[in-house]
Amino acid sequence: MEYIQNIIFVLLFATAIIFFSKNVKKLIRNIKLGLDVDRTDHKDVRLSNMIRIALGQSKMVVRPIAGVLHIVVYIGFLLVNIEVLEIIIDGILGTHRIFYPLGGLYNALIAIFEILAFLVLVSVIIFWVRRNVMNIKRFITLKGWSKQDGNNILYFEIVLMLLLFFMNATDYQLQVLGADHYAKADGIAGNFPISSWFIHPLVENLSQGTLLVLERVAWWSHITGILIFLNYLYYSKHLHILLAFPNVYYQDLNPKGQLDNLEAVTKEVKMMMDPEADPYAAPIEDTEEEPVKFGASDVQDLNWVQLLNSYTCTECGRCTSSCPANLTGKKLSPRKIMMDTRDRLEEVGNNIDANNGTFQDDGKQLLGDYITKEELWACTTCNACVEECPVGISPLSIIMDMRRYLVMEESAAPTELNSMMSNIENNGAPWPYNQMDRLNWVNE
Repeated sequence: MEYIQNIIFVLLFATAIIFFSKNVKKLIRNIKLGLDVDRTDHKDVRLSNMIRIALGQSKMVVRPIAGVLHIVVYIGFLLVNIEVLEIIIDGILGTHRIFYPLGGLYNALIAIFEILAFLVLVSVIIFWVRRNVMNIKRFITLKGWSKQDGNNILYFEIVLMLLLFFMNATDYQLQVLGADHYAKADGIAGNFPISSWFIHPLVENLSQGTLLVLERVAWWSHITGILIFLNYLYYSKHLHILLAFPNVYYQDLNPKGQLDNLEAVTKEVKMMMDPEADPYAAPIEDTEEEPVKFGASDVQDLNWVQLLNSYTCTECGRCTSSCPANLTGKKLSPRKIMMDTRDRLEEVGNNIDANNGTFQDDGKQLLGDYITKEELWACTTCNACVEECPVGISPLSIIMDMRRYLVMEESAAPTELNSMMSNIENNGAPWPYNQMDRLNWVNE
């Protein structure tokens, strides 16, 4: 019977890892649909940013309540997963608490894991209250799957923590009773400060047979839940658990006010402004090809870092809650820009899967079908959304690329912008005054 359990566990674990690997492969394929961009410069700065922002959570604590709670959950899950490693090894080998020979260190670690798990449980319950009871605008504006997905993660975490305590409490009582496979010759394996207080009083008077059943149910449910959670990540906003680190590493290091100008256009403008340039001279050979399309109308026109951004977005809404356009009633929501980009990218990926690895035109695109012109032109390019994001996402870069497409490919700039550009072309300034009249105000 013991070997049957081991075989079942290995098959379950292997299936979960294979399915997870398949989704990771699809994720990488989708991100690589984006245009190439070089983010290999300043490796030391990038590594420092990743350690400080992604690992150290430095931007989370800008909002202290949510930030501290998030750090508790983050640290708790990181360390509690060490116990999960033990569970996996026990499941494969059929052992019981294989790390217990560490003695006092092991007991201390289990105690720390339990305390952290309890803090995670409390934090997650507070998160649920903030999302579903308190009228926090950036949460109540989420609807449909986005709202349900956030709650699903919280329910997952609550159940997993409770199962951990239940598993430890029944395990502890079985050790006390000296049950086969559980009893240790040199005492109790583990120290259980939370489960012994929280759950143990409910199970201490049960028979050994009942305890064995309950412990196995809790053990199997806990590890199965973790494997399900692992594979749920691909379909969830919580992909940031995996992607926050590369996303921060590859973020744009240029000053936030520096826009990304097209090199081909910049060279044309410089030539036009150079009084020494010969407009009839043969063009100088350039290794850089002129872009096939100016700007972006669909996800394939964005670069791969922008697509990575879309998958990393956790829909926390900090960007939108800081956006001056959104705060003044405009239609723009930077969070929606990222969610729409991810939804369209998933749609394109599914199209490729359904057509043997090639994309078939579906008559849709990111611009128009997901993101409207009104949203794009509402942006003030203030960079508040970029500054606010705790994992280095830039909705602004996507907005600017789509604006570039509207202006350079469709000549679809707003009337006010067209007037300004005409004035610059004709008068050398944004205002509709003849150059000879520009200093008339001095006479007044």
